[in-house]
Amino acid sequence: MEKKENHASEKTPFQLSYSALAGLLACYYTIVVNIPIYFEFYKILSELSNVHVIFVLAIPVFIFLILNILFNILCWPYFAKPFFIFLLISSSLVSYAMLFYGINVDYGMIENTFETDINEAATYLSLQSLAWVGITGIIPSILLALAPMKPSVGILKKFMAITLSVLILGIVLFFTYKDFSSVGRNNSHLREMVIPTHYTYSTYKYINETYFTSPIQYKKIGLDAKKITNTVDEKPTLLFFILGETARSQNYALNGYAKNTNPYTEKQSVISFQNVNSCGTATAVSVPCMFSQEGRDTYNKKQANNQDNVLDILNRAGISLLWKENDGGDKNVAKGITKIEIDHAKNNQHCNGSTCFDMALLEGVEGDVSKLTGQDKMLIMHIMGSHGPKYYLRYPKEQQHFLPDCQRSDIENCSTEQIINTYDNTIVYTDYVISQAIDKLKKMSKEYNTALFYISDHGESLGENGLFLHGVPYAFAPATQTTVPLITWMSEGFKKSKHIDESCLKNEAKENTFSHDYVFSSLLGIMDVKTKAYNKDLDIFQRCRH
Repeated sequence: MEKKENHASEKTPFQLSYSALAGLLACYYTIVVNIPIYFEFYKILSELSNVHVIFVLAIPVFIFLILNILFNILCWPYFAKPFFIFLLISSSLVSYAMLFYGINVDYGMIENTFETDINEAATYLSLQSLAWVGITGIIPSILLALAPMKPSVGILKKFMAITLSVLILGIVLFFTYKDFSSVGRNNSHLREMVIPTHYTYSTYKYINETYFTSPIQYKKIGLDAKKITNTVDEKPTLLFFILGETARSQNYALNGYAKNTNPYTEKQSVISFQNVNSCGTATAVSVPCMFSQEGRDTYNKKQANNQDNVLDILNRAGISLLWKENDGGDKNVAKGITKIEIDHAKNNQHCNGSTCFDMALLEGVEGDVSKLTGQDKMLIMHIMGSHGPKYYLRYPKEQQHFLPDCQRSDIENCSTEQIINTYDNTIVYTDYVISQAIDKLKKMSKEYNTALFYISDHGESLGENGLFLHGVPYAFAPATQTTVPLITWMSEGFKKSKHIDESCLKNEAKENTFSHDYVFSSLLGIMDVKTKAYNKDLDIFQRCRH
């Protein structure tokens, strides 16, 4: 009898059911992880004249119910813990990016993330970001890993939890559907802010399209390409194409910015195009797009990767090409030409063992040119430019023209003045690099007809309207992320050999609007390559060649 009483007094150890786990996770995501969407709702609702209290209260309830349904479907033995541990940590990263940088993690951002190298990714790390991920991602993951679970699935409980959630969701929508419909229709980006639904879908879509879809047949274009003989003189052409990073047109003194961010090129007789739009708001989109025949409206990454771009056509026509890389990769556009990658592990006047200033690209450039075979030559330099958030690492101390600057990666904790000063210093340093490249071209002008073409891949947000960095979906992106600088410089011999009216080109640069769509045909035209792939309407030089 005594043994029976002792047995009865023993407590059953606490164990969590899988439906309870789903509910706890849904609650945590609703209250903590999805904080960014509540700030966005506040901003939207504060501008409305009539907001129902019941709708405001229904927002977190709606999110909880949706997530509770999804998480119950996903909570199964052996799968739930590893899956949700990964989801918690990745969700904390997404939450941080959305909350502190105003970034929506859509398909384009996932694509950019997958194509970012380790060194570039490290620039986003800070004590604040690590603390956030530790508190909101790693600690909950540890608690989840240690949580004792019931051995049985509890299918009946899961079914009841899902059914009850669906019923309550129906009741909530019955009373608030008009509000949700109205706000959602006018603010479609809200669906991209729910964590983890949209970023996980975007990740699945990217992985599926990149690795699991049927390959498409490679398409060669410009097979008829041939170099037109220069009848003016016998000097070959040498073009430096500088591909910029994260530079926005609004911060260029050449385009009317109040601060002198172009003290070097303003002395070089350059032409600055005032209104130029990018193809995307991230490098992974803009770089392959600008070299592709496809314009922004029809650009498709898979199609672009499986057909010739302008570099392939120039190469086929006999132009000798070299790509020099200082920004983490050519995004598959230089697949058919010689490449030189700057070694960031070196320690010298331009490199510190982890990153290199862009002047490293000009080291030994004369030798690079001389090694290129053939008559006409083109050297593409992919610079680090103004890559954030660690803007202060993009320029040496002697180029700190604007102070105080922001010497940290969590730029949202710097003042607006510091952020802008730091960014402007990167623009000045890029200006210095461009000017130095022009000086080198001047020295080679006895042997070549020389020219320089500079264009950035996309712009940047510096805290305007709570946005930082770039990557906002193009339809919603501010002009600061989509308007980029384009600068050209031409030697007298180049202008003469190409029959370019400089005053005409200056007027074009000031009055007309251009875009990355013009790069493809402009390069073919200026290098005198004739092909059916060329479109004279998308050549920025065509109207001024006589």
